[in-house]
Amino acid sequence: MKQRIEGVTPPYTPDTDRALHRWMPPGVAHEPLMLFKVLERHPELASRMRALGAGLLVHGRLGAADRELVIARVCARAGCAYEWGVHVAAYAEAAQLTSEQVTLTATGTPDDPAWSPRQSALLRAVDELDAGARLSDPVWSGLREHLDEPEALELLVLAGWYRTIAYVANGVGIAPEPWALALPER
Repeated sequence: MKQRIEGVTPPYTPDTDRALHRWMPPGVAHEPLMLFKVLERHPELASRMRALGAGLLVHGRLGAADRELVIARVCARAGCAYEWGVHVAAYAEAAQLTSEQVTLTATGTPDDPAWSPRQSALLRAVDELDAGARLSDPVWSGLREHLDEPEALELLVLAGWYRTIAYVANGVGIAPEPWALALPER
């Protein structure tokens, strides 16, 4: 599929250049992501989105391992090869997700032996949210065995946020970044 909305292209205006670099972590060697270039077609929306995205990614209460597991699972279930590939390439190793676990975010179940009880609870929550936009009492109770109230709220927002990102990337038809990992088929 041809990308439906092209990203901004160089030479960038000074405002666009600043905005694109605010999206990217300091010292990153990659060009700004195509997702960010597309969002900059609507700078006001991009600015509002950047605040929440950065808050979840950099200033959240969930640790990197939990955060990246949730993001990978949400993106995999949404069939969002773009965001899944970016996140696992950029963050999975630092989050200490094994290559088996990375693959299982797309192909496995919460009951796979590669998961700790905490990881299984997170995956069950993501799967149930994806299936029906709600959590059953048993899944909520299982989640609360591992997360306090603020962390549980953050998980709900994080899962919803990356579902939104999947809608944007899939809806626009953004092709995976050349350096990203390929989403395994189920």
